Amino acid sequence: MRCLDPVAEEVDGTFQELFVYAERHAHHHEVGDEDADEELRIEDGLIDLEPVLRDTVVPALPFQPVCRPDCPGLCSECGLPLAEDPDHQHDLIDPRWAALSAMAEQPPTPTEKRT
Repeated sequence: MRCLDPVAEEVDGTFQELFVYAERHAHHHEVGDEDADEELRIEDGLIDLEPVLRDTVVPALPFQPVCRPDCPGLCSECGLPLAEDPDHQHDLIDPRWAALSAMAEQPPTPTEKRT
């Protein structure tokens, strides 16, 4: 979330689902069972656990995962990971004052007077 490093999170969850054979599902559909569309089917002796696992695992995942609790994240200017250089900073000059800073960097010529 903060630094884009990989996160390993152990998730524990349980689920209980009822799977029906394809013939039974067809029968429920024929008799007008309203819940037939929501039934999980056994097709060719196999069951698809993806939707069941997704519905169990996704809510158990942390909403904002971090690699470690004290992760400082990335520099908002250049994207450098701040954990690598804690003293990292940028000297940003307000654009309204940029012209003055350019004048301060130029030494005065001998004909100019500074007051």
